[in-house]
Amino acid sequence: MTEKDFEGRVVVITGAASGMGAASARAFVERGAVVEVIDVNAEAAADIAGELGLDTPYVGDVSDSAFCNDAIGGIVDRHGRIDVLVNAAGTIHRANALGTSDVDFDRVMRVNVNGIFYLSRAAVPHMIEHGGGAIVNFGSIWGGVGSIGATAYCASKGAVHQLTRAMALDHVEQGIRINAVAPGEVRTPMLSSQRAAPPSEADLQALAESTIPMKRLAEPAEIANVVVFLASDAASYMTGEIVHVDAGYTAR
Repeated sequence: MTEKDFEGRVVVITGAASGMGAASARAFVERGAVVEVIDVNAEAAADIAGELGLDTPYVGDVSDSAFCNDAIGGIVDRHGRIDVLVNAAGTIHRANALGTSDVDFDRVMRVNVNGIFYLSRAAVPHMIEHGGGAIVNFGSIWGGVGSIGATAYCASKGAVHQLTRAMALDHVEQGIRINAVAPGEVRTPMLSSQRAAPPSEADLQALAESTIPMKRLAEPAEIANVVVFLASDAASYMTGEIVHVDAGYTAR
């Protein structure tokens, strides 16, 4: 990849106001892309758009199919095309099945799975019209291996992996590549969310040393680098892949 290999390409990123979504936005802007931000957090979305000099972000809930259709339609009206969609928006509920209500389970599935489906379904026709494109979904190590105390999240990420594979096969002949990145433990707000008490730096380091072969957490930019690669022409022969970025976690 070259420094400006996304020059003029329109890249849409959900969950772009924080964590790995924000890191991805920064990485694409650095490489010349026209980045459009979608996030549910209006203040944080405005902050990242302001930081990067982007257009007014689209603020709304990706679990709402009407919002997804409107956002994609508005972005196409602005730029005439969509070249890359990065589905980074996500949520977690930290509980086993007994501690997960119908509302909890539905919320995780709607954001993590339905949101990817709605946005991809809306974007694909525009990619077809312009000869192709790339979609990068956010899966997880927990989409392929289980974890204690995150039943709904694990189920949702397994579904993301299968949705990635199925849609990749559906649209490969139309020049659309669809892959997923499966991060391990990353230093993001989600890592600390919904815990009994916010973990200290010592707690996070202990987590890393006890579970991660490299014995450190990933930084969001390290995941964003892989997202950019998967969206780039350098990954032109890759589709339907689930790319783990986990410091060796799933190698065991």
